[in-house]
Amino acid sequence: MQSAAPSSASNQSEKFIRMTTAPIRPLILKLAVPTIISMLVTTFYNLVDTLFVRQLENDSIVAAVGVVLPLMSIIQAFGFFCGHGSGNYISRALGRRDTKDAETMASTGFFYAVVFGLAISVLGLSFSRPLGILLGAKTEATLGATVDYMRWILLACPLQCGAIVINNQLRMQGNAMFAMVGLTTGAVFNCVLDPLFIFAAGDPLFGGAVIMPTGLGMGVGGAALATALSQCVSFVLLAIGMLRSDTIRLRISRIRPRYFSGIVQGGLPSLARQGLASISTACLNHAVGLFLLDGVMIDAVQAAMTGVSKITLFLSSALIGFGQGFQPVCGFNYGAKKYDRVIDAYFFCVKIAAVALVIFSVLGYVFAVPITDAVAGSTDLSAEIAAFTFRAQLVVFPLQAWVMLCNMMLQNIGMTFRATVVAMSRQGLAFIPIVFLLPALLRLLGFDALIGIECAQAAADVIAFIISLPIGIGVVREMRAEMAAGKSEEP
Repeated sequence: MQSAAPSSASNQSEKFIRMTTAPIRPLILKLAVPTIISMLVTTFYNLVDTLFVRQLENDSIVAAVGVVLPLMSIIQAFGFFCGHGSGNYISRALGRRDTKDAETMASTGFFYAVVFGLAISVLGLSFSRPLGILLGAKTEATLGATVDYMRWILLACPLQCGAIVINNQLRMQGNAMFAMVGLTTGAVFNCVLDPLFIFAAGDPLFGGAVIMPTGLGMGVGGAALATALSQCVSFVLLAIGMLRSDTIRLRISRIRPRYFSGIVQGGLPSLARQGLASISTACLNHAVGLFLLDGVMIDAVQAAMTGVSKITLFLSSALIGFGQGFQPVCGFNYGAKKYDRVIDAYFFCVKIAAVALVIFSVLGYVFAVPITDAVAGSTDLSAEIAAFTFRAQLVVFPLQAWVMLCNMMLQNIGMTFRATVVAMSRQGLAFIPIVFLLPALLRLLGFDALIGIECAQAAADVIAFIISLPIGIGVVREMRAEMAAGKSEEP
């Protein structure tokens, strides 16, 4: 990863001027377009992955993909921990024009990500069957498919963590285009490999509309192998993008363990958010087993929830990509103490995101049945559960505009504790207790406990908004107070 040519001081200076003086709205939109595209394409291949697995016509196999989701969230949690932790630090350092400090953090963040990835890989492969049970596999058929699926995911774990770090470091330095190319190419690669690895020659797809001319016939394990190989491709392309762009370089000689505290400061909210996303998905799987006793029903519900989670993640990815266009602008200007630009950028993004999510919600609600039918299990029962759950979440979906962008702003400006609280609010502070309490309460009142499981995420989203609203408003007021104090001290 080391390059002989040092980072150009003139390029860094031009970037600083652009980030801190260019008009806010066009600047964010320019940075957001490639990140939105990369997020949409990346999450779309997750949808395609589930779409092809659904063609196997087995709810247990679709459920296994959902059972592995907590593991993938844990891998992403450590990748984002190091990627966001180092990336946020880097953008503020560049805002102070301290390139050497930024370079040290970049190298250290990448090093820790690979180490965490190796640790997860070794532990997961050593205890794959107990891990599958811990993640929430409830039937023997689901457990077998889970072990088969996660084997390849674990093997690619170190490179996936490394790719997440490089992607975040690229975009936090304003080079989102290189990040987009790396992620989207890997995603396209995955979409091409999926049917070739999953199915054998002669297998019918989409109700017989397509007959596979060739294929390896690996089943659900083939889907995982396609994902693992695509992550390797993304890693290579992102590394090339870092070497060819005007970003700071990764150097072994610049690794400094003491910088880990800086990673914690900027990355702890991401670790909390993604880590709790993993725990919450596992809790959902266990809640299904606790309140539903029939094996067929359990597989149907887990298959339905797998599909809905993939769909809502795809819809949320546009918001995440838009927020990622906001983050480097936020970091540079906060580091340069231009708080007025930070506030202006934040409220511009919240307004645009809220309008977009309202549109997504209305369209999704109207077309919920055909959308969920494509990926949420293979039985009428799983389809019915998926459509109801999806519509319940869409009712409150626009609230995520404030929650997610508030979390991004707090994390980017180094307010670790408050960012962590907001990050934990949706999947941890709210969802984990609700997914157990709401079904139990409804059962006591004489209703079907399944309704509580279906509505748990929607209820958690409302609580997350209630928690994050005063926190975000309070931080904006603090920045305005600092601006006022600064003006009063001017001669």
